[in-house]
Amino acid sequence: MSDLIPAPPANGAPPPTTAPDAAADVERLGAMVNRALDRLEQTSAFAKQTARGPLLDIAGRLLAKPGGAEALYARAARIEASGVFSGTDWDHPEILQPSLATGTLAHADRATATLELLSELRLLAVARRDLFHPRISSEQAQHFLAQLLALNLNRLFGSQGEGERANATLNAAIRNLVGFIAERIGYGEILACLSTEIDRILAQRPIMVDDVKLMVTRIAACLHDPAISSGGAGLSAARLVSALFGPTAGCREDPGLEVYRERLAAMDDGALQQEARAFARAMHDTGLVSPYHPVFLRHVSAMERGDLIGQALGLSSTGAEAFSCYAPLVKSLIEAAITPDTTQAVYGLALLLERGLLFDPAIGPALWGHIGLEPCPAAARTLVAAFGDRQPPATLLLAGTISVLGQPLGIGQGNNPTCQAARALSMWALAAPDYLLHLLTRAARDDDIVMVFEGRRLSSASLSAGLAPTPPIDVDPVSVVLVSHLDRIYIEMGRQCAGRPGDPHAWVNSAMHGWWVGQDTALAVDLPGGELAATADLFVRLFHGLYHPLYNGNKPVTHPQPAGIAVTDSLGRFIGWHAITILRVGLGPQGDMRVFFFNPNYDSGQDWGQGVIVSTDGNGERFGESSLPFEQFTARLYLFHYDACEEGQSDAVPAETVDSVLAMARATWAAAKAPAA
Repeated sequence: MSDLIPAPPANGAPPPTTAPDAAADVERLGAMVNRALDRLEQTSAFAKQTARGPLLDIAGRLLAKPGGAEALYARAARIEASGVFSGTDWDHPEILQPSLATGTLAHADRATATLELLSELRLLAVARRDLFHPRISSEQAQHFLAQLLALNLNRLFGSQGEGERANATLNAAIRNLVGFIAERIGYGEILACLSTEIDRILAQRPIMVDDVKLMVTRIAACLHDPAISSGGAGLSAARLVSALFGPTAGCREDPGLEVYRERLAAMDDGALQQEARAFARAMHDTGLVSPYHPVFLRHVSAMERGDLIGQALGLSSTGAEAFSCYAPLVKSLIEAAITPDTTQAVYGLALLLERGLLFDPAIGPALWGHIGLEPCPAAARTLVAAFGDRQPPATLLLAGTISVLGQPLGIGQGNNPTCQAARALSMWALAAPDYLLHLLTRAARDDDIVMVFEGRRLSSASLSAGLAPTPPIDVDPVSVVLVSHLDRIYIEMGRQCAGRPGDPHAWVNSAMHGWWVGQDTALAVDLPGGELAATADLFVRLFHGLYHPLYNGNKPVTHPQPAGIAVTDSLGRFIGWHAITILRVGLGPQGDMRVFFFNPNYDSGQDWGQGVIVSTDGNGERFGESSLPFEQFTARLYLFHYDACEEGQSDAVPAETVDSVLAMARATWAAAKAPAA
């Protein structure tokens, strides 16, 4: 543990007193803070943004000192009143998000990070009712801080890395403040928030769960620390730890992989069956796969125990039938791709079988080909850069292929501006998996893919970089290999549409994604400015007539359809255009008509302002889906595809429904874009 913060106090004991020299530093810097606050308070409102620099500099230095956080906490009310947050998002604490705050602390410059720290100190004062804030309650402030601390447990218990040592003052300030807040919030609530956050993310069943596993590891460290009381969060937290580190009787105490292999060799049939069922139960309950699970699968596969493989994968009758028909292929996939370093592929394999994909005549031969596929040097280097060299690139890629085919809605774009490519991969994994496997073969083997656009062959190898100048490394292995190729072709298709009236996606989406994309396009904005179109009312009516069961003759969405939405923040302010996939429309459990869609963001549960909160669980969503009530979704929609012969009863849509949707749009993303009356 860092020597910058004390160990967590037991039984609510007060923190250690500050050493005399440190106390003198705190007093001196505290006096400087007072003078900086005096100057800031006397500064006019429009100049506060430029005048707050001295306060942020001194506050950051003070926070880095033992006892500095307490000294600044005593000034929290004055800091809030000084206007240091004026003109920033921190002036609206009700919209702040713990995940974004974590990113600010990790990546922002020193002044911005210090502003974030002062905001958290202010929220602590609100949470403890030492400060009243008109826009956020003490309960909301406490919940925010608990979530923030849950996402920053490494600041409490982790050792310093090179990055932290390179910016020692700022990171000392962060660690001191995190420790100060944790002592006053309580570790039990932090663990409860962390467990809730993990459950919320896992409910979306992402393919990439490295961050989740890291959080579970931190939970395990807390649960085994006698100085930390887990409170009522212990049971929920222990469930996650157990699923990852000890889901069965044979590995309950996390004995290590070698010891577990020895135990498996000594187990009788009854014990093996119990292990298989326990693995399946933990995996399907959480979406997490323990490293012990691949060890078990490889062991029973070598024993030719197909019954135990099916039990360990938790297969239903559909999956079991697929396995029985293609047992040699499944066993070969286990041998070639399922290892303790590629654990999540176990879940992908189970869902691949559950989807019945192997009954498609093209999938089995294609997967046999991928078992022997050796990535070219360029693809191999990228895979190693993203996932390390503990496993051969061929193993990493095949494991990723299994995961993508099993979890089409678990694909994410990572921190990359490539939502179009991520959406395409998901759509092909859903509707054209054989085509996806074909593209992946070309990209991995030849470092090139070819698509035809309006009669012209486009080769990714001969095109310049698109939105992602380098291959992404924070995504799944299939995306690592394919996204940069897709991105180049997508950008080139857009270039060839330059100068045409309307949105380029009218031509690009159908050419890139597949025959099932509607050949007609509806657009709610006027390009290039992005203003709400004068014909937006017709857009709203048309979308209802095509997709709403009450107006389209109750026709379901038969193929995933690409669409574009206007993304807004929690105040409803426009952020940008974003690519999503409309999957289906249906009633939620409360009887409201909802649009269920795929969002390639890793975390699809978002607050888009004006009461529009994207749901990922609890409203009838299947794993990986997002949903919104039909009218709320339509208010954020700006582009969709359709076939003109299927327009439905657009004229039957009530005028008040159309007016309500347009009012939501004008109050949010179109507020600064709406055309003059």
